[in-house]
Amino acid sequence: MSTLSVIAFEADEKINMNVYERINPAIVSIDAQLSDGVSAGTGCVVSKDGLILTGAHVIDDSKDIDVTTYNGQIYKAKLLARMNRDLALLKIEPKTPLETVQFGNSENIRVGQKVLAIGNPFGFTGTLTQGIVSRIDYNKNRIQTDAAINPGCSGGPLLNSSGEVIGINQSIYNPDHNISNIGIGFAIPINDAKKFISSINFKK
Repeated sequence: MSTLSVIAFEADEKINMNVYERINPAIVSIDAQLSDGVSAGTGCVVSKDGLILTGAHVIDDSKDIDVTTYNGQIYKAKLLARMNRDLALLKIEPKTPLETVQFGNSENIRVGQKVLAIGNPFGFTGTLTQGIVSRIDYNKNRIQTDAAINPGCSGGPLLNSSGEVIGINQSIYNPDHNISNIGIGFAIPINDAKKFISSINFKK
């Protein structure tokens, strides 16, 4: 007689799984052809018709940008705008409406709150990591987190437990110049990104 094993997930695990299953379809990987190689990063789908938010340094001055959706569809992207806060807005022409992220309010974040990050570190697409808000750098207007952020994660979302984007992952700190994560990462507050997107829509 066979016995069925039942996996009992903790409440915190269920939150992680629910956020990932809901948000990952709205996360893309980005490959930008540069003069000296390929720059890889992550992006957030912000409209069903193909607006993508990412980090400006991910695409640099590239004229050839590929966006790959979570289900493997590859599209050529056009750069719509960029701002000096290291944000960029791309546009693709999807075959079908895309899933989108939801923005939170970065003014409400607190040191110690749980955060999740989804990105494509070293090409491992759709990777979820967990941490907390470690510090809020008010002078530089950045969110510091110990959630693992590695090369390839730039432009991806920093999420709260409700699955809302509260920041756009930007950089990591490595005093020894090692490219791997040591637990000090930074994200641009999402309210900056919301203002950026609104200004582009207004000009259009």
